[in-house]
Amino acid sequence: MSPTPVPATAPHPRRWVILAVVCLATLVVLLDNTVLNVAIPSLTEELGAGTADVQWMINAYALVQSGLLLTAGSLADRYGRKRALLAGLALFGIGSATAAFAQSSGQLIAARAGMGVGGALLMTTTLAVVVQVFQGAEVPKAIGIWGAVSSLGFAGGPLLGGALLAHFWWGSIFLINVPVALLGLFAVTRLLPESRDPAGRRPDLPGAVLSTVGMVGVVFAIISGPVDGWGSTKVLLSAAVGVLALGGFVAWEAHTPAPMLDMVFFRNRRFNGAVAGGILSAFGMAGSLFLLTQYLQLVLDYRPLEAGLRMSPLALVIVALNLTGVGARLLPRTGFSGAIAIGMALLAGGLAVIALTGSAHGYAGLLAGLLLMGCGIALATPAMASALMGAIPPERAGAGAGLQGTATEFGGGLGVAVLGAVLGSRFAAGLPDGVPGSAARSLPEALAAAPDDGSRAAVRTAFADGLTSSQLIGAAAVLLGGLLSAALLHRADRPAAPAAPPAQPDPSPAASPS
Repeated sequence: MSPTPVPATAPHPRRWVILAVVCLATLVVLLDNTVLNVAIPSLTEELGAGTADVQWMINAYALVQSGLLLTAGSLADRYGRKRALLAGLALFGIGSATAAFAQSSGQLIAARAGMGVGGALLMTTTLAVVVQVFQGAEVPKAIGIWGAVSSLGFAGGPLLGGALLAHFWWGSIFLINVPVALLGLFAVTRLLPESRDPAGRRPDLPGAVLSTVGMVGVVFAIISGPVDGWGSTKVLLSAAVGVLALGGFVAWEAHTPAPMLDMVFFRNRRFNGAVAGGILSAFGMAGSLFLLTQYLQLVLDYRPLEAGLRMSPLALVIVALNLTGVGARLLPRTGFSGAIAIGMALLAGGLAVIALTGSAHGYAGLLAGLLLMGCGIALATPAMASALMGAIPPERAGAGAGLQGTATEFGGGLGVAVLGAVLGSRFAAGLPDGVPGSAARSLPEALAAAPDDGSRAAVRTAFADGLTSSQLIGAAAVLLGGLLSAALLHRADRPAAPAAPPAQPDPSPAASPS
């Protein structure tokens, strides 16, 4: 079943050029979710960053972005998506330049947070613009290309980071964003038409505050849990504040006359299925990429560029399948539910293959898993985006894109935190007797504390065993998400049962008046 088309007007004559522009903006935003992973050893050495610093360098971007996505989508609908896209590009470029020349861990964390503000504005407007300028049968194809670029952003980060780190200093992974942002500003100004919600809804300030506080609180707890302990006061307080704020947000949105996020959307099974699938697919993908880039460098001893190249088959498969339209052609045959079920099953299978064969067979096992993951992502991601955007009115496209981005960021942050916590726990439990438990904070620390070659080999084995457990949990979560999402979408797409015919009067003589 194809997504709901935009209103029937003449197709925009420059829609494919506009798609290229918004895809470029999407790519740089999503690259920054994973590009920093391969720079962890460099940052540890050159900035003296500890484990907690590295985690915040990675997560500050996702924390701010996830907290602001709903608000950014609502503002884009209200004030114009072109304006929001221009503001996002400017903020993202400034934040990238600041990050490139940071002199301390604190400066880099602050710059990454600023980039998250720009990233929130970009993520909510790019998908909204796609569904505004395309119509009819072109919508799934355009979303498929947008989805390919989105997935390429996640998967291509390690490759880009490795290539830059092989020739330049670590700041180059941020500095490369600046010319892209400038190009985007020029192209958006010249090409993009302005679009907004014609209803002219007034800003929902209480909703914006509650959603931001709620998402930041919950994501902060997820990020801090593995470091400070899930039972620590900081984590529990943050989670409680986040949950209470999100509960208040739901209650407010259900009763305010001009809601930022219409709660009616959640009565749509297609909408719910797409959101559930997006969270759990991001959980498995972001968590696994975070772990695999470290495994390739720290266990198999690949340099950053070598690690990035060995991750590239994942990105290449995604791009090849989506640019050739495989997902778009499959969608009419399988429907949203079938495409997502097949894609999520392949993604889960890839994670399981990596878990069960990667340690024993080195890169060969990883390659097989990456190829399966790429096939699954290429099929599932565009179908989920099409299902979600087709379930909401086109004039609320910004709010829908904000929720889609929130689901992805939430799932990705949860994946990094939960799978990282499983890895850390198994790693600490498997360390040999000669290595102190305090060294379990990171693999380099444990290797440095190991007294001999035999102990160092045991440390690497413990890390690989932790990776296996983490990947299996990620695979189970993705498979569960695929089944849940497919079931909801299948029920949403079933034709409604015909109404019973009205009762006819009894024609028998006994029923006639005398």
